[in-house]
Amino acid sequence: MALVLVVEDDHTMAEMVSYNLRRQGLEVEVAHDGPGGLQRARAKDVSLVLLDVMLPYLDGVQVAEQLRAARPDLPILMLTARGEEEVKLRGFAAGADDYLTKPFSMDELVVRVKALVRRSRAEAIRTETPAEVRFGDLRLVARDFRCWVGGTEVALRPKEFSLLARLASEPGRLFSRLELAEEIWGYSHLGDTRTIDTHVKNLRRKVEDGSTYLYIETVRGLGYRFRLRPKAGDGAGDGRVDDAAGSPEPERQPELQSQPQPQPQREEA
Repeated sequence: MALVLVVEDDHTMAEMVSYNLRRQGLEVEVAHDGPGGLQRARAKDVSLVLLDVMLPYLDGVQVAEQLRAARPDLPILMLTARGEEEVKLRGFAAGADDYLTKPFSMDELVVRVKALVRRSRAEAIRTETPAEVRFGDLRLVARDFRCWVGGTEVALRPKEFSLLARLASEPGRLFSRLELAEEIWGYSHLGDTRTIDTHVKNLRRKVEDGSTYLYIETVRGLGYRFRLRPKAGDGAGDGRVDDAAGSPEPERQPELQSQPQPQPQREEA
């Protein structure tokens, strides 16, 4: 689950922001001054920092400058009650990725946080995945988010590519939907777990339908894993189960025909 660090000296504002982010499935921690926020943000488990500009002891711009030196890829969203252009320019120069001026709507804050988390997750997958991955007739180039099947390039959406690349990065490993939601979307609350199933269905249509192999295996009730298998002639037993369709009907056992029992013969008097 993505961990958002809120560095805000206004306790009421910090509580409001934390409440709205937690409702979206994000984990939230709070620091109320610059030095405390800087120390906590240096930890690798922090996924994003919401940073107020006006902080005691060390202001937000100074925190951003030092944090950017320690963690160059950590997303920083700055919050301020001041709308002057100079303040914003200083924040961006210090390494902020985005800016919100108080007062702001919580809906807008949530949208911007999610966008930064998604961008960060996509970048992490692209940098952590080997430069080129090949299985069967599938080829993935992580740096450019490009995919080929049998020499033909296939257009995948960023989330589809990230999902396929993550599964392919550890062949045979079972990923639950929750794990995939946290790693690809950056938060566990998707509204409907079928979001993962829909993306898998699209990947199968785009990648497997034109391939001589099957790549994504459904483990019913648990999740998905990447497993290379040649296509069977009739598609039976290939692991392409539609989870939304419910459990398959049990096989019907042949009925045993009862044999007529011999009747005892009556003795004639």
